[in-house]
Amino acid sequence: MKITQVSKKYGIPASTLRYYDSAGFFPDLKRDENGNREFGPAELGSLKVIECLKKSGLTIGEIGQFFELCKNKDTLGERYELFNTRLKHVEEEIEKLEETKRILEYKKWYYKQALELGSEEAVNKLTQIPSKYAQVKKLLGSN
Repeated sequence: MKITQVSKKYGIPASTLRYYDSAGFFPDLKRDENGNREFGPAELGSLKVIECLKKSGLTIGEIGQFFELCKNKDTLGERYELFNTRLKHVEEEIEKLEETKRILEYKKWYYKQALELGSEEAVNKLTQIPSKYAQVKKLLGSN
């Protein structure tokens, strides 16, 4: 694939792809007779790993360090630890997002009830609310 095709398919600016190439993220990237980059399966796979690592919180510099590790077969343990650490980080972020989601769901329910009952006071007087919302209400300590 040409750089414009990769850029369009993955939503990554061509300038970013050129930067990744100059940073050594695509060590086996081929070029056609005109010097244009030809992205093959290996580069597309690397691109997916780069985007994954970025989304997991690594900086471009840290991703570059990962690619340096990949040049040495004796660094499997370090690479394993990198991905293990990133996975733990992502799992922690998911837990935080799940809590945010529960609060948003509760507040949505709360305001929907207030609209249907005519006031927040009417919602606050409810003696029974769905258990999943009761837990969040208790967590918040208020409405």
